[in-house]
Amino acid sequence: MTNTTLPSVNIKENVDAYEVEVAAPGFDKGDFKLELNHEMLTIMSEKKIDNETKEGEQYTKREFSYQSFSRSFTLPQSADQEKISANYENGILKIHIPKREEAKPKPMRVIEIN
Repeated sequence: MTNTTLPSVNIKENVDAYEVEVAAPGFDKGDFKLELNHEMLTIMSEKKIDNETKEGEQYTKREFSYQSFSRSFTLPQSADQEKISANYENGILKIHIPKREEAKPKPMRVIEIN
């Protein structure tokens, strides 16, 4: 039996980058798979739950054997797809998506008149 749930996601944006935070406590970084296909970023995970029975114990009901999920997001044109990185720490998968240099706002400059 499969227990499929969609983890909560936060998406933040600043001048330099986007950051996707996926709440997935209890997973290991090796449980995740990130795929980028054209502008589609897919976050997947499949985690096998090992509920071994110890001597003197038995299950009266057992409803799951692994957890899985898949979430996909279309990246904006401003994303620099070559520089995406990810980190998993304290139950949060963080995906850093930098913006292309030409997509970043330019600071104001004064143009001298000759």
